[in-house]
Amino acid sequence: MVPALVLTAGLATRLRPLSFVRAKAALPVAGTPLIHRILRPLSAAGVRDVVLNLHHLPHTLTRILGDGTALGVRVRYSWEVPVLGSAGGPRRAVPLLQPVSTFLIVNGDTLADIDLRAVVEDHRRSGALVTMAVVPNVEPEKYGGVAVAADGAVTGFVRRGSHEPSFHFVGVQVAEPEAYATVPAGVPYETVGALYPALIADRPGSIRAYRTSGEFMDIGRPSDYLATSLTLAAREGIDLAAHASISPTARVERSILWDDVVVEDGAMLRECVVTDGVRVPADTSWHGVTIRHASGELAPGERRIEDLAIASL
Repeated sequence: MVPALVLTAGLATRLRPLSFVRAKAALPVAGTPLIHRILRPLSAAGVRDVVLNLHHLPHTLTRILGDGTALGVRVRYSWEVPVLGSAGGPRRAVPLLQPVSTFLIVNGDTLADIDLRAVVEDHRRSGALVTMAVVPNVEPEKYGGVAVAADGAVTGFVRRGSHEPSFHFVGVQVAEPEAYATVPAGVPYETVGALYPALIADRPGSIRAYRTSGEFMDIGRPSDYLATSLTLAAREGIDLAAHASISPTARVERSILWDDVVVEDGAMLRECVVTDGVRVPADTSWHGVTIRHASGELAPGERRIEDLAIASL
């Protein structure tokens, strides 16, 4: 099986304020770090070599992943200063993925239940430079889309809110190093905004789509994160407050409590995300918010209440 690059360097601005506390791939999703949920299917499919690109809060990832031995893979890291983007990141990481040519690229903020071997096989049969796994875009008001011709060639990209038929990229693709040959080294560079349109224009058919009906779960925004975690917790029988200390007189409903959270007497939490080390004050009530320590920058929409930063989901 081919090696994989997992994109974990981004600032995760849509996920703020949660991404002020941990890198997005280090967030606990139904009791398990997101990066573990990404790497386990890769390992099960036969992937043995994985590279993570790092920039934002890298220690929150490396401390829970190490060299990957516990997950049955060898993990190495590609460091980025500045963050290099969805094309610049792979350009930097390519030497770590060689001598093997073809490699998987997996986004670090999504979960997609697809047949990885089938995507790789389809890519190799087609001779494409890049193959993107896609599902029908049923939420065009929320997501931009991929325009795909009848023969599977990607012909362009559709803006969010457009009514043009499109597919939704689920965060898994297969690529050849040659696809990144024109990307300048050490410079921030994007795929959808720059590289892929250029490849489509210069070499029609070099970017292709692999249509799948596999399940796709988004972790992009705090509300997505809460919904995905609640869905998986219900499916897997996970206690989302297992690592917290909760007073017998407190109430916690449909909420995610990270490590070392303390919920004091009479407090109530409903559909909240409470980050590492927060003490929820006694006799307070919270609904549909994120709660973290108020340290440093506040995210847009956050407000400070004593030593806590609060934002609506």
